[in-house]
Amino acid sequence: MQDIPFCSLIVFFFLIGASLVSPLYDGPLYDSTAYAECKEKPEEPLYGGGLFNTRRGVEGTIDSSISNVANNSYVPSLVLYNLTQGTIYSFSAWVRVKGSSSAMVRTTLETEKETHDCIGTVSAKHECWSFLKGGFVLNWSSNLSMIFFQNADGKDINIDVASPSLQPFTKQQWRINQQYKINTQRKRAVTIHVSDSNGRRFQGASICIEQISKDFPFGSAIAKTILGNLPYQNWFVKRFNAAVFENELKWYATEPDEGKVNYTISDQMLQFVRTNNIIARGHNIFWENPKYTPPWVLNLTGTKLQSAVNSRIHSLMSQYKDEFIHWDVSNEMLHFNFYEERLGPDATLHFFETAHESDPLATLFMNDFNVVETCSDVKSTVDAYISRVRELQRNGIFMDGIGLEGHFTIPNPPLIRAILDKLATLGLPIWLTEVDISKTLDRDAQANYLEEVLREGFSHPSVNGIMLWTAFHPNGCYQMCLTDNNFKNLPAGDVVDKLVEEWQISRVEGVTDVHGSYSFYGFLGEYRISVKYGNKTTKSTFSLSRGDETRHFTITI
Repeated sequence: MQDIPFCSLIVFFFLIGASLVSPLYDGPLYDSTAYAECKEKPEEPLYGGGLFNTRRGVEGTIDSSISNVANNSYVPSLVLYNLTQGTIYSFSAWVRVKGSSSAMVRTTLETEKETHDCIGTVSAKHECWSFLKGGFVLNWSSNLSMIFFQNADGKDINIDVASPSLQPFTKQQWRINQQYKINTQRKRAVTIHVSDSNGRRFQGASICIEQISKDFPFGSAIAKTILGNLPYQNWFVKRFNAAVFENELKWYATEPDEGKVNYTISDQMLQFVRTNNIIARGHNIFWENPKYTPPWVLNLTGTKLQSAVNSRIHSLMSQYKDEFIHWDVSNEMLHFNFYEERLGPDATLHFFETAHESDPLATLFMNDFNVVETCSDVKSTVDAYISRVRELQRNGIFMDGIGLEGHFTIPNPPLIRAILDKLATLGLPIWLTEVDISKTLDRDAQANYLEEVLREGFSHPSVNGIMLWTAFHPNGCYQMCLTDNNFKNLPAGDVVDKLVEEWQISRVEGVTDVHGSYSFYGFLGEYRISVKYGNKTTKSTFSLSRGDETRHFTITI
């Protein structure tokens, strides 16, 4: 995404305040509407259909839906003309299937030069309409393109499509919509009043405000390489207020041999976290992938396996009760089912129940990959994730966190946002838990794509935290490093520093007006304030939590 001068955006939002309804911006407002429920009738198209309501022949217009016949099934498709390189296209439609009770429907985009094998999916049914939301960005402009709706498993099926919508955004429009969400969801208006003990206000009082902590958790994985490594520790603490242990809490790390439990390393890492007032996620209690299950566990079945998993939960949770804000209970359960195969379909339910009993205040998460990274993975589509959450909820499971790993190669911003919109319908906190960019790309590309992903996450109101998967290793990080071995920033580290600086109020100075007041917009968090009037100085603190109303704070001098 192109680099838009931040100062220009600041001026823009200063002028328009909290509203985008202004002659200074006449572009489209992003519509975050999404539906996870199947409906008897389709809703009206978003944006009034967008380009679908534009007459044919104008740039970026489309034909109405047509159907191709393939293997005796009708394959709905949409013909598009004159789409432009770099434009961000938000796409949505309502879908219903015939001849089957349900099917995973995938939309594919084909142009003269490229194919996007998935720009959105939906789990569609035959008796009602389901909402598909996604999008795409073209690498080359296209005179003629087509969007196809097909059964994801390749089987023949008839598909109905209604209320399609295609809304274009320029990169600048997309960024302005992001910044609007940040200003309204991550910040709050504050008015400071300065007065004496009798309530008399002082004009001309000098005010200095500094943010001392941030509400939004932004952090990274750490590894045992941080222990005793003061340069690494200083680099980390300067930037992050949250952490997750890369491997050190996993079962194979804490109990490599049956009965020989050792928390020495994880205890030392937790001490670093505590000392620096950093919050930490617990990752993970179980990992469904047999490849990362302790070898001795692979040989267990029946009651012996059940006893081992019970012991694992009680040991880990008693060791770290109240220490971790989250627990990834059964990692990557959409892709793997080792424990369900051995212990039965209720194994995961038992994990969540026992974990909640052991640490009632920790938020329990599902955590999986390829949910926001792509929609090509049929095991982890947004509807597959929603379905699994509802299954747990129907069984009375206390499960209240959506973990999205975020291991990207080339991110698709409108698809990321669409998936977050749909997951938000669950009303649960969403975290990006393991964000990185593939090492198959060069470092500059990693940095550019990392910024795209972080801006998408931070600007979405339902995302409650972001964790990078960038634990330092001198021989190379998992996919992406932020620094070299001397803790000098690599391009991705520069992006992190830029956004850390952008997403906080380092220092605000001003003087009170004729009403003895001074106002500003601050990011949510804790603040230190110093007020000087004449020869008197008063210091205090205040906090900003999410709210629509201006926060008023009076300081007496």
